[in-house]
Amino acid sequence: MNNSSNPCNSDSHITRRTMLQATGLGGLAWLTPVAHWLGRAQEKAPAHAPAKSVIMLWMAGGPSQLETFDPHPHAGKTIAGDTRAINTSVKGVQFAHGLPQVAEQMHELTLVRSMVSKEGDHERATYNVKTGYRPDPTLVHPSIGAVVCHELPDAEMDIPRHISILPGQWPARGGYLGAQYDAFKVYNTNGRAGNITARVKPARLDNRLEALEQVEQSFARGRRADLDAKTTLHNATIQKALRMMSSKQLSAFDITQAPTKTRAAFGDTNFGRGCLAAIQLIGAGVRCVEVTLNGWDTHANNHEAHVTQNAILDPAFASLIRELRTRKLLDQTIVICAGEFGRTPKINPADGRDHWPTGFSIALAGGGFRAGHVHGATAADGAKLDPLDKESIHVADIHTTVQHALGIDYAKELMTPIGRPMALSDGRVIQTLLK
Repeated sequence: MNNSSNPCNSDSHITRRTMLQATGLGGLAWLTPVAHWLGRAQEKAPAHAPAKSVIMLWMAGGPSQLETFDPHPHAGKTIAGDTRAINTSVKGVQFAHGLPQVAEQMHELTLVRSMVSKEGDHERATYNVKTGYRPDPTLVHPSIGAVVCHELPDAEMDIPRHISILPGQWPARGGYLGAQYDAFKVYNTNGRAGNITARVKPARLDNRLEALEQVEQSFARGRRADLDAKTTLHNATIQKALRMMSSKQLSAFDITQAPTKTRAAFGDTNFGRGCLAAIQLIGAGVRCVEVTLNGWDTHANNHEAHVTQNAILDPAFASLIRELRTRKLLDQTIVICAGEFGRTPKINPADGRDHWPTGFSIALAGGGFRAGHVHGATAADGAKLDPLDKESIHVADIHTTVQHALGIDYAKELMTPIGRPMALSDGRVIQTLLK
């Protein structure tokens, strides 16, 4: 997309220099941006080539940290339940027993056990983790995938650069960047993506396109020449769809050509096949792929549900890391495995765990992140951290750190459609998570 058709083009950027000039030096308002600038000056430049892409493994519903990445087997029955701890490939680090294959890949992972969020509702928390911002009634913030596609454009891609496989109730969105940055939704993981081939014979398709062109010409008379580009995107969308339908890049969606042994390693599940497709898509140049695993909302029968969920996640996540490494894609790809929040330490009367936005876990890998590293901890009984604890990491901090690892200026401000300057992220870079 060229700048002339981008509502968030460079001409709309509000720089901190501009803000300083606008506020003048007569008041104290200038202290905040200056302090922020001084803080950024202390940041280390990435010690590696910037990452190029992101894979988000989305655990919809909120997985329990106690049954995944932060077990507390000695905390008593009301906390630990039936979960046992197993050793990982990093000495002193243990996972829940349902993740043996991922445990073998811990030396490739960066594990955060001290995540803190202020959102405990599914929809609001999903929005928060996917965008780095809390919901705002005045605008919709872009997801991490939308930001990556906006800031790291690639004119050579015929297929979408932002893809959501098996999307849940709240898929990743383009927000104020525009609907063109919404994730392209894929529901079929057994072969080619659906809804990308013509349902009529070529001759009939050509006739339909000719008729559409006549309607378009009539509609365009007396209107702005840039109407489609800047307002409706109608014609531009049709042209993109036609290019995609005939593109050789579509083969990246098809996992049936991968070796049988490779496909089997990911598990015979839609999620596993989606993870393999994500690797192929990233290899083809896609910027961000989100793969969703639903079923983590365990208010009842928490342990049994996590046995089922972990059996799906374990081979898929572990194989994704191994295959990215084998294909030499891991160093240029950031992998994020996260849900919207964690689960309460204490088991409820229904043998479940409820929403817990404080002291939960996420796992990251690749793209300049510090392999084999654990950040933060929860109390021995699994209780929450003090939000003011120096080890606590807020959701916005993860987004800022990811953008930093991608070489994106996270403090860059764009003018939203309502005339509001908005930074790409307002967190801080967590240097200890990076190499």
